[in-house]
Amino acid sequence: MAVRRLDPILVDRIAAGEVVERPAAAVKELVENAIDAGASSIEVAIEAGGRRLIRVVDDGQGMTPEDLELAIERHATSKLPTGDLSSINTLGFRGEALPSIGAVARLAITTRTADAQTGSSIVVEAGAKGAVRPAPGPKGTRIEVTDLFAATPARLKFLKSDRSEAQAVAEVVKRLAIAHPTIRFTLAGEHVTAFTYPPEPAGEHGFLRRLSRVLGSDFHENAMAVDVAREGVRLFGFASLPTYHRGTGAGIHFTVNGRPVRDKLLLGAVRGAYADVMASDRHPVLALMIDLDPHNVDVNVHPAKTEVRFRDPAFVRGFVVAALKEAITRFGMRSSSTVGARTLDSLRPQGTPLRPVSVAHRAPSFRHVNAFAGWQAPVELAHRPAGLAEMQGSLPDLAAPSADSRATLPEHDLGHDDAPLGAVRAQIHGTYIVAQTQDGIVIVDQHAAHERLVYERLKRERAASGIARQLLLIPEVVDLDPVDADRVLAEAVTLESLGLVLEPFGPGALLVREVPAALAGGRIKALVQDVADALAEWGQGASSPLEERLDAVLSRMSCHGSVRAGRRMRPEEMNALLREMEATPLSGQCNHGRPTYVELKLADIERLFGRR
Repeated sequence: MAVRRLDPILVDRIAAGEVVERPAAAVKELVENAIDAGASSIEVAIEAGGRRLIRVVDDGQGMTPEDLELAIERHATSKLPTGDLSSINTLGFRGEALPSIGAVARLAITTRTADAQTGSSIVVEAGAKGAVRPAPGPKGTRIEVTDLFAATPARLKFLKSDRSEAQAVAEVVKRLAIAHPTIRFTLAGEHVTAFTYPPEPAGEHGFLRRLSRVLGSDFHENAMAVDVAREGVRLFGFASLPTYHRGTGAGIHFTVNGRPVRDKLLLGAVRGAYADVMASDRHPVLALMIDLDPHNVDVNVHPAKTEVRFRDPAFVRGFVVAALKEAITRFGMRSSSTVGARTLDSLRPQGTPLRPVSVAHRAPSFRHVNAFAGWQAPVELAHRPAGLAEMQGSLPDLAAPSADSRATLPEHDLGHDDAPLGAVRAQIHGTYIVAQTQDGIVIVDQHAAHERLVYERLKRERAASGIARQLLLIPEVVDLDPVDADRVLAEAVTLESLGLVLEPFGPGALLVREVPAALAGGRIKALVQDVADALAEWGQGASSPLEERLDAVLSRMSCHGSVRAGRRMRPEEMNALLREMEATPLSGQCNHGRPTYVELKLADIERLFGRR
């Protein structure tokens, strides 16, 4: 078969498949062009998920008739003035977006510069270019893309529903809005909730306001500030507290030199930074900007420009991990405000608004009389939805109260109301500690809190002089699956450095001679089994740094040296636990990312009872 040169229009349609794979990709290219043109306001409108119409209007610098005619040619761009691909300071630079879109749709452009008396327009339809004509219009550029992929009907079969495509467009606009908070962004159209993000002033406060609009109003009070610079690289932005997380990674936003990216290296760095304080199936919410010399990053490695390649990837990953870990440590005792909000929501009768009730004007009705102190339950509790009155019939007999009240605490303990976690007042169900603060109450999960404290103690000992060990008076034999036993024995030297000394004791059996002193008295069989499980995961994720893998083993081990749920504690023990939490980094969440305490403000409690 003879070799022949493809038709130029067919070449454009093939190239369009790389640049414009769906409507959201077209929107991304057009909005990036508007940003590069110096726009202060960008409006996006779509119909049928962008398939029928995409309209992008900006107030940027516009184009002259000569520039407009050249802009629709392949590989024509104003964004590489020196032709140096190693020094790119713009978002769009390939010169493929407009001709690619025009090859598979009807593309109409109207533009005018500030000093021009009139504007110019051009139409490209399925690759056929029209002539540049005079046209009225304000300063800036207006681009309309209609009947996307009409010239390539097979492409339409791979599009998702109009709603899904519209949501993808919204996600693109939101990511660009995060990357450029000083620009006004507007999105409207079918199958998408319209929004407008007003321009914010440059700097930390403006950026946080933009993030609160895009990521949710509660992000503001659950955000940790990050601002670190090293060796010509600056990392700036906000990351969520470990107890503020979501089920997917959609809330993770990175910007490299103003370009939103979804880079595997950076996503892995986030997971590594939060590994100690968040469950593996949860994801933080963050928006971080990385600024560095353009010569040290290649943005030309992906057709959609969503991935980058750093000249020194190990440094960048370590830099991001260290910066996030420092912030997590600095804010580690804080717990997400949404934890308290969820607690209050669970106490409220669902669907019943909280409002003051005048007792004097309401005659209570009663369902039955309880044996404890003549306590009577109102009829309404039986008919209210789940919430405060949930499962009324399953409540314990109040004749045997489960709260271990500590009304007569030693005098010196009463002076801790001004401490962050307050002074102990009771222990409930042998599991939860209730403390009083100056403006509310704190409920602490004693096992989760002590698990974090033991874990941090083990890490400190390992980093200092080694983990203190305690010799067992009678060595304990632990039976495991032979595969697990072999895996543990293969890491015996490493485990000894972590305070666990063991040796083989027949097929599938191990003899434990020493354990970390912090775990003395724990369940040794469960401890060894958890270590075996951690080592199994270790083998699957062997690419992780050594320190992260050792911490994973210590995290499993620390659970077995913690105060167990159901154990009654003395008042001085409970107060000592609270004081140690206040002095320990990351004590706001356990090793698995669950909150160790819930704080309820007095004002919120008063609203529950209709006092406000």
